[in-house]
Amino acid sequence: MSAPEETDYAVSSEFYDLLQAEPDRRRAQRWFAAAAGRARHGIVDFGAGTGIVTQVLLESSGVPVHAVEPAAAMRTVLMSRAAALGADRRARLTVHPGRAEDAGLDAVADLAVAANVVGCVEPAARRALWRAAARALVPGGMLLFDPPPSVVPDGVEDLAGLGPVRMGSDSYRAEVTRVPDRGVLRMVFDYRVERAGRPVRSVREEFPMWPAEAAALAAEAAQEGLEFVTAPLPDLLAARRPLR
Repeated sequence: MSAPEETDYAVSSEFYDLLQAEPDRRRAQRWFAAAAGRARHGIVDFGAGTGIVTQVLLESSGVPVHAVEPAAAMRTVLMSRAAALGADRRARLTVHPGRAEDAGLDAVADLAVAANVVGCVEPAARRALWRAAARALVPGGMLLFDPPPSVVPDGVEDLAGLGPVRMGSDSYRAEVTRVPDRGVLRMVFDYRVERAGRPVRSVREEFPMWPAEAAALAAEAAQEGLEFVTAPLPDLLAARRPLR
């Protein structure tokens, strides 16, 4: 998903898989693999990014998978990942290069996922995501997603860094900071590349996040045709398209 205040991920797409692919893959397997294995109609991956979650969904299921990713930089990595898949998995994958609401997906899936997405879109785009998910799911179909932060912290927070990861003679890492800014959180990623202990490159990218409590999300989703239900894991939220 994208919104006017969001970046195009042009900086982070270069470093994302090197620094985050393995933990993201393990988390995707824990969050979504079992549900994907139960899918019988299809799966939608909203905000597919570089395709780490998409690949887990393909590996865990035998149904068509729709990957929705509007950012060209992230989608380029996703397409490269797809090119390396076996022909049978590529035959089940469709990539949609736009926003969730522009993908035109209508009753194509009994499972939809949105990993690291709901907190990263402004409220209007979040409501559009609920509508797109309700439309994409068959009656009884489920949307699984990780919740955004519920509140804005009082001050700047230094989060766990990424890396270092060695590649050849270089070391890659990122420092991650969460900065409150007029009701929005700014996620600041400072990427560093060192060679023999000396700086080679230093680049930064920032992403806005919109905190929201679960009750507010549930009310929003209900207005767009989804009802919150008990999630299969405590670190996920779940919404279902009603059977009626």
